[in-house]
Amino acid sequence: MNPSNIQNLQESLQARVTKLGIDQIHRHLFLCADQTKPICCSKAISIDSWNYLKSRLQELNLETQIFRTKANCLRVCEHGPILVVYPDRIWYHSVTIPVIERILQEHIIGGQVVQEFAFWGDTSTSKTLEIF
Repeated sequence: MNPSNIQNLQESLQARVTKLGIDQIHRHLFLCADQTKPICCSKAISIDSWNYLKSRLQELNLETQIFRTKANCLRVCEHGPILVVYPDRIWYHSVTIPVIERILQEHIIGGQVVQEFAFWGDTSTSKTLEIF
């Protein structure tokens, strides 16, 4: 790549970062959903979980602080859907709609890992989300 192409690329990416508000993100949630080969749970359950997560983040006005990504597979393939919270590095199993609500309320907003469903990571603490 020549220097002008690199400069254009950098400017384009910076504009995208600004538009998305990436500098305001506190956490990123990755949810195993809509799998090509559903192994850890049914496709329908994973899609229900994904749709609930999207709508609930919007209802809680957290879309600019919490990013979400639908992952085809997080490779655990057992007791899904699986959800990972970054940068906390907490992995959750059995992430159905009621569990998502608990994760959002207790972990994301309240700063307390939901021990009952966490299966990996430093589950002792998490940071409280500074909301406005």
